[in-house]
Amino acid sequence: MNKSHFPKVSSKAFAAVCVIVLALGIVGARWLASAQAVPEKPPAKDNAALLEAFRHVEVASVSDALEQIAGQRMYMSHRMQPIFPSKFAGFAITVLLKKAEGNNDPAALSGMLAAIDQGQAGSVYIMVVEDGANIAGMGGLMGTTMWARGFAGAVIDGGVRDVGHLRKIGFPVFALGMVPSTSVNHYRFAGANIPVVCDGVRVEAADIVVADNDGVVVVPRARAEQVLALAQEMDFKEHSMYPYIEKYKSIEEAVKKFGRL
Repeated sequence: MNKSHFPKVSSKAFAAVCVIVLALGIVGARWLASAQAVPEKPPAKDNAALLEAFRHVEVASVSDALEQIAGQRMYMSHRMQPIFPSKFAGFAITVLLKKAEGNNDPAALSGMLAAIDQGQAGSVYIMVVEDGANIAGMGGLMGTTMWARGFAGAVIDGGVRDVGHLRKIGFPVFALGMVPSTSVNHYRFAGANIPVVCDGVRVEAADIVVADNDGVVVVPRARAEQVLALAQEMDFKEHSMYPYIEKYKSIEEAVKKFGRL
């Protein structure tokens, strides 16, 4: 075929066509990548905003919201008490200790310490000490490290000691009681960031733990936003009821108006 039959294309036009083709290729590649990409975890700023919002709702409202949404009891029992009045919210770091009486292994509890040193600001240390109501799962040294690293607090299914120092630095701890004992030579580290049952409530790593003077509640991370929205609504209604009751001196009328008890 005679080449003269093809229309002549200027170098500028050819360059423009190349640019368009290249651009289309880039757009297509990006679209394909986005379609195949695994969803990313929420950015850190979203997590920080979520925790900040949970710090401003009452734990009782969070508990009620969870019961309505999930039909579950996710609050710890009356046995779980604070060493001083406190309120916090944070992402769970879980640690499990198992009985190992008489062990002389210097590394028996190393994993427990590593879990603390690897924890991020805003974490809540959740420790389960097997049959440990009379064993101090943590004390001043561990608490000081958590405080220095910006942990929100700790919840111990077991005992706590060095309470005077923990109060002095203002690090909040909920525990089953205050005891002077130690876990050294009596327990062995059995895992970190694994599912545990803390005072009857299942806790997984990164669940949200909220605590105030009413107690401790665990919010599964997958339901956090939904639970928060309902808890905020409940808080608003309840706080609106107080002045209404004071004015009209009737809880029946307040419940009828706001639909909250």
